[in-house]
Amino acid sequence: MTKRKKRQDDFQKVKLKVGKKKPRPDNATSVSFRSKSIHLSEQLRRDESGPTTHRQLGIKDLLSQLHHYNATVKQGALFGLRELLASHTPLVHQHLSTILSEVAAAFTDKDGVVRRAALRLLRFVAQCVPGEHVAPFFPLLSAHLTCAMTHISSGIQADALLVLDVLLEHYPALLAHRHAHLLTNFLELISQQKLGGGAKAQAKPGAGKTWALSITPERRTTAQQWRLTVLLRLSRFLEAVVEERAGEGGVVSADKVTADKCLVTPLELNWEEQPFGKGGVQVFENSGAKPTPHSTYRLRPDLEPGAGVDSVLGSLEAVRGFAETLVPLLMEVWVETVGADSGHLISDDAMALMQQVLTVLQLLRRLTPQHHLQEELDSWLRTSYLRDFRQHFMKNFPYSLLDTPIQRHKKKGEGKRTRQQVMGGSVASGNADPLGLNVTLCQVMVTLSVKGRGQPEGQDADWLGPIRSFVRETLMDGGRLGGRQLAPLLEVVWSLVLNQKSRTVTEELLQAVHAQYHQRNLSVSVRLMLLRFFSRLYLQEHLSRSKILARWLASLPVQLVQLGSRNPQLSAQILQTLQSAAAWRNKDLLQSLQTQACSLYDPVQGCVVVLPADSQQRLVQMLYFLPAFPPDLLACLSRICNTGRVSASLAATLIRIIHLRSSLSGWQCSSQEVAVRDVDYFSFLFSTLIGFCQDEITELQQREDESIALPSSFSPFSIYSTPEEQFTHHWDVVEVSAVCHCLETLGSRSQCFDLLQNGVYKTLVGLTVVPDSVCAAVLRFVSRLLDVNVIPNETLLNFLSDCCLSMLSLFLQLEPGTHRREAVWGACLAALSTVPRLLRLVLQALRVGDLCEEEFPQVAQILQLLMQHTHLRNHMIANNALLQQIIQELTQYSVESRDQWLTDLLYCYSTTVSSHRGNLF
Repeated sequence: MTKRKKRQDDFQKVKLKVGKKKPRPDNATSVSFRSKSIHLSEQLRRDESGPTTHRQLGIKDLLSQLHHYNATVKQGALFGLRELLASHTPLVHQHLSTILSEVAAAFTDKDGVVRRAALRLLRFVAQCVPGEHVAPFFPLLSAHLTCAMTHISSGIQADALLVLDVLLEHYPALLAHRHAHLLTNFLELISQQKLGGGAKAQAKPGAGKTWALSITPERRTTAQQWRLTVLLRLSRFLEAVVEERAGEGGVVSADKVTADKCLVTPLELNWEEQPFGKGGVQVFENSGAKPTPHSTYRLRPDLEPGAGVDSVLGSLEAVRGFAETLVPLLMEVWVETVGADSGHLISDDAMALMQQVLTVLQLLRRLTPQHHLQEELDSWLRTSYLRDFRQHFMKNFPYSLLDTPIQRHKKKGEGKRTRQQVMGGSVASGNADPLGLNVTLCQVMVTLSVKGRGQPEGQDADWLGPIRSFVRETLMDGGRLGGRQLAPLLEVVWSLVLNQKSRTVTEELLQAVHAQYHQRNLSVSVRLMLLRFFSRLYLQEHLSRSKILARWLASLPVQLVQLGSRNPQLSAQILQTLQSAAAWRNKDLLQSLQTQACSLYDPVQGCVVVLPADSQQRLVQMLYFLPAFPPDLLACLSRICNTGRVSASLAATLIRIIHLRSSLSGWQCSSQEVAVRDVDYFSFLFSTLIGFCQDEITELQQREDESIALPSSFSPFSIYSTPEEQFTHHWDVVEVSAVCHCLETLGSRSQCFDLLQNGVYKTLVGLTVVPDSVCAAVLRFVSRLLDVNVIPNETLLNFLSDCCLSMLSLFLQLEPGTHRREAVWGACLAALSTVPRLLRLVLQALRVGDLCEEEFPQVAQILQLLMQHTHLRNHMIANNALLQQIIQELTQYSVESRDQWLTDLLYCYSTTVSSHRGNLF
């Protein structure tokens, strides 16, 4: 029963119920699978098409899409080009011609999104490609830019100015060479040419009257804002033309009173080959400087019209013709702008537009091809437009800003208009500068005050008076002016002073500038600007006696002392001015220099040691103009020469200047009076010779230092080893440069030697510690000054003998090849060969019995060096008896151990001395 039931369960059919899911069979196969996505950052193509964008488009595909009819496709192609070129920069140079031609064609596209995308691409290309690579394709860019500026669509015209901004930023020189058509395009943007007028109107001298301002109602900006945008670009373009002409050797503005080269740089002469002016000096034309010729020669002519700066504006007549068209238009813009405001109070937008009008007038004056033609152009402008300028410009001068309430609720579309205005380059509200407008107006009007022939005096007093009052009040109101505000003010003062040539006017204006100069906490650039202004003004012959300038010059030495090393650039400008004024013999300045001389030439903190080398040289050169050299100043100058804080060549220049100012220089036609007493001059030379002051020598006697070698039987003095740099500097000053040269040029060597001999006796004799530089210097000057007519006393000879022994002992301790070793040996050799008696004293002082055994090899080495030298051989033979005695004593004391040094000594003696006097044994 049980088995049967189990068998039925195995084959029992499963009943399916309605609404229930059918159970899955046990033997069902699973067909499910899992997958993962693979992301390719760029297309894996290895064909010749090159790199692609993220949309897998190559440069050929993108360039072909630029000709599509859909604006979105063209915009995407321009964006893709920028993406592709940014990631693969070499493509810019490979496809530069095609890229520039396609971008230039998009300047006049009817869709604004395409033009703005092309502008972004052009800006990117301009940042990557230099001007010399773009130059072959720039005529194409200029042609498309001209088409865009003259297009009938106002939107294309506005975007063309943005393209002009990019070209002015990156390629101003190339754009300046294409000014032939662009200047006319600027005029057409704000005006139009009258078609009528007849022959009578055309016969008028003012041809510019055939142009009149135009208004385009379809523009999104007002006429005033559009003119401001155009004039701003015109001023930048004219500035590029002026700068390019200046680079080609054209006109340079004479009003740049803040230029770096405001003074003539003196020609530096090197007197090393002709010391003290014994030889002749050749004088050349232009003081040896190359003149700047103004030549119109070009290597090759321009290939096409408009390719050069001089093609349209190459003559005064061409500039005048352009001015006849432009100036009346600018006057109309001014009249329309001021007419809407009342009196001298004007709005910020009107002020910005008026500022651009004046800026264009300034640049128009600088378009003349040569500097001397500016005066002719100014005279023509005065004759043609002075009446209009006085009537419109000076009517409400000076102008002020009108306070307008802030509009909190903007009308619909006003924000978009403001953004477009900012993109157009106009000045935003709130940034107007009344002071800048008034100063620019003064600059324009002052240039017209130049009086030509036949102009009566005082004719311009009615409008020059307000200008002078404004300038004076602006400078003296106590306000601090920045560099951008002060520079044009100084130009106005410069023109007024030079043109009027009135002592009263000059003193008033200079007093105002002087008040600005004495303000506290001025920036370095402003202070430097004022210094250069006064410096250049002082060079004017008719202003050299101005009381204000004299007071300013007298204060410069005090300012230089107070300034110190805080600002080397400012100190250099002050020194340049002081040097020029001192050469002109300004009494007030020379007196002030004399008062501050000890502070300027202080050896520790003076300007002569803390300023750079160029300023140090000017300070040393100014010593030639000092009225007198008191002893305290000479002491400072001596320490300057010895401390090493100025170069050896500059120290030599200082010594020679003092030599020329003394009565012992031998100059019979000197333009300077004797400023140095003879006793002070010898004291200065002796102090410079020894290199140490009395206090330092006294302090050395009490010092216990490792740098001081103890005395011995072989070295009588305790030698103080001076630092290597100090020793080299002192040796160059004494031997190579100046001290010995000055001593040799004196009239009587015997008297000079007696004076220095007394100085050595009073200062150095009796010392126990002597610096090695002092010993070398004393030995050197003795060899240079001593001759057959001079007999040194016994005290000096004994001192020199001790110096020689000490220096010879030091010579053996120094490393071979060093500068100190060569200088010490040269000084000892020169003294021993010049003074034969000194050699005998040195040999007598070599008492072998007093020496220790370790010093025997040193004595033997010294004797070998003396015997081997050619200049001392005869003197050694003359002292053969002393030499034999020394060698015999050395042989006796070292008989037990016959060392190599003794063998070498005997061999040297036998080959040099005994061959002339017989054998020793």
